[in-house]
Amino acid sequence: MKTGFIGLGAMGAGMARNLHKAGLLATVWNRTPGTAREFADALQLPLADDPAGLAADVDVVLICVSRDEDVLSVVDAALPGLGEGSVVVDCSTISEETAREAARRVAACGAGFLDAPVSGGKEGADNGQLVFMVGGDENAFRRLAPAFEAMGKAATHMGPVGSGQATKAVNQIMAAGIIQAVTEALAFGQASGLDMKKVIDVVAGGAAGNWLLQKRGPTMVEGQFDPGFKLALHHKDLEICRRMAADLGVALPVVEMTLKHYRRLMDEGYGDEDISALFRAKQTLFREGNLRGL
Repeated sequence: MKTGFIGLGAMGAGMARNLHKAGLLATVWNRTPGTAREFADALQLPLADDPAGLAADVDVVLICVSRDEDVLSVVDAALPGLGEGSVVVDCSTISEETAREAARRVAACGAGFLDAPVSGGKEGADNGQLVFMVGGDENAFRRLAPAFEAMGKAATHMGPVGSGQATKAVNQIMAAGIIQAVTEALAFGQASGLDMKKVIDVVAGGAAGNWLLQKRGPTMVEGQFDPGFKLALHHKDLEICRRMAADLGVALPVVEMTLKHYRRLMDEGYGDEDISALFRAKQTLFREGNLRGL
């Protein structure tokens, strides 16, 4: 199996490196040429001239970019190089509708399409510990098992195209609730004058323990918000969740509240920080003594 990777950002670079370690990566391309050249040179890989050239040289085209329009743009650029039996795997977080549209465009070339968004953040991408939620043809999913195994610790077929994105929406809504709870609780503990290292250690070992508390708690209370998953990207994902909920005739309180808080932080210049930067807003709440909340 020969794979090519498009999108060498914070997530994609780690995923591509792990494919290379497994002997599966044949070539790469990135919209920023300098990034692509540096990556290809570091791994001694051929650099594709464009997405079509990459697609023509491989069996599997993997994409990891930021937004719906970026996915469709890359897919359109790759179409001339796709052929019968090729598979496009999109690991971006986009809407169900965009995933289905991308699948329709790819199918016109005789190729297959899987929507395969991931969970696990930059650490998971770097360490090959991502979780893949995959929609599309189950036979194609099974054929790509070596690639998923190289990049992650688990890959689950969720149903037809779009099912992976719907599952990722569940994940992002849940993540919003967790980040709200963890940042608010730690800001409360800090305002109460507690030893926050002890608080985190104790709570992490009990029923309220969770990954975010363990991995981000120690850094957020120190005011460090280096991005594992950028706040602005979670905001983008939650906008997708909001539209999906609206299609079901509901508004989700946690989504609405988190979008409001993220927008405020983005306007203040914190969009490129980790989602744990929500702690900034929670600290402000306690400093201002606002009984009405954020």
